[in-house]
Amino acid sequence: MKQSYFSDENFENKDFTQYSFEKSEYENCTFRNCNFEYSNLSGVSFSDCEFIGCNLSMAKLVKTAFHDVIFKECKMFGLQFNDCNPFGLSFRFDGSALNNSVFYQTSIKKTVFKDSKLIEVDFAECDLSNAVFSNCDLSGAVFDNTNLEKADFRTSVNYSIDPALNKLKKAKFSLSEIYGLLYKLDIEIDKNS
Repeated sequence: MKQSYFSDENFENKDFTQYSFEKSEYENCTFRNCNFEYSNLSGVSFSDCEFIGCNLSMAKLVKTAFHDVIFKECKMFGLQFNDCNPFGLSFRFDGSALNNSVFYQTSIKKTVFKDSKLIEVDFAECDLSNAVFSNCDLSGAVFDNTNLEKADFRTSVNYSIDPALNKLKKAKFSLSEIYGLLYKLDIEIDKNS
């Protein structure tokens, strides 16, 4: 069965939970207010696409390809990004909620997470070098043997990162959130001095 190809298409207010999402290549397409919840996106390729206000929670991503994809104000709970096609994997997140998603062992250098909720996201063994976490909530996010070299956390909150278990060379942090790096030492930090 030959895969279809879509280029420069706009998909708006589509509910892909009602019918099967076509296994295709999508290039320079926009998906606006679409529902992909629990959809099977396995084997689909997205290049230079934009998802705006979409719900992708619990979608299946086995061998899904994302190349220069932007997610704006999307709900993306429980996604297994570690199942994606690793070749050229690149995306950015703006105002999205990725709670309980998994990036285990993915290489997503220079990824931008902006104004997003990354609650209990698994970043274990990721390469997040040069990534930017701008104004994100990282409550319960897991960083274990993660490459965070030159990553920028200055405007983000609620992270807990053990410097002994992660690569942090030249990473940037704000003084107000320094506890997120020192929590394992069980010391008291006086915020009033």
